[in-house]
Amino acid sequence: MNASSLPAPADTASIMLVALLAGTSAAALAAVLAHSLITLPQEDRTWLDRPPRFMHALWWPTRWIAQAVDPLLPARGRERLLTRLRLAGLDYAVSPAQLLAHRIAVGGLGALFAALVAHGWQVPVLASALVGALAGSLLAWSWFNDRARARRRHLLKQLPFVLDLITLCIEAGLNLNGALQQAVAKGPAGPLRDELQRVLRDVRAGKSRAEALRRLAVRIDETAVTSLVSAIIQAENMGMSLGPVLRAQGEQRRGERFARAEKAAMEAPVKMLLPLIAFIFPCTFLVLGFPIAMKFLAMGL
Repeated sequence: MNASSLPAPADTASIMLVALLAGTSAAALAAVLAHSLITLPQEDRTWLDRPPRFMHALWWPTRWIAQAVDPLLPARGRERLLTRLRLAGLDYAVSPAQLLAHRIAVGGLGALFAALVAHGWQVPVLASALVGALAGSLLAWSWFNDRARARRRHLLKQLPFVLDLITLCIEAGLNLNGALQQAVAKGPAGPLRDELQRVLRDVRAGKSRAEALRRLAVRIDETAVTSLVSAIIQAENMGMSLGPVLRAQGEQRRGERFARAEKAAMEAPVKMLLPLIAFIFPCTFLVLGFPIAMKFLAMGL
């Protein structure tokens, strides 16, 4: 190696200065992150429900991100996220800031995984990280939407049976609160039982039964439940017997459930058409046509 290939002293000093500044910046950033992690306040979850498993796996980074996101979240966005949390049954488990922070945490995890895979496969890391972050965020939001839809289907499926149980209890001589308690104790586990437990909890906390039922209708935001709550409140205000009213509501909900099942059965052939054309038919034609094509090739055609 000749002397001309060695770096000049000025270049060496510049390189050392840049390395020193980069190391100092990295150390300062690490110190700030460590301080924010140490000073993360403890969350009092005495009166809160446990977060779902998909969120509990990343609960610690979710809380840390939520602490920074919460002051930046506007009031309208907070109310919109709270409405979605009610529909998913998570408003007593997760705050709006934590829901948004969980989406960011899953996106960051997806970006890290995609960057590691891209580095191993020698592909652009930045573009892969952006794609991974987008995929992670969409996965978190899709999980939340699927949970809300599954909860709605389960609730509407259980509603006729629970209404029949409440009707039997009322016709046996219990009042509405006693009938709701029996439905909670003897009814099937699911979102409807959880919502009835919240109604009883609101009544024990001092709210009137009509107000607790109205809050139930607002949380679920379903036409069948809103109609049921309106019928119960109107019957109580007019002094009517709740037995016939609830029995009529149960029959109507059962008819609606049968109509939804018929609609799903009629939609099934249409939904199966695309998988049949795209996946099953080509494989079938390939299996049937391959021996014929080989015979033609053997015959020299």
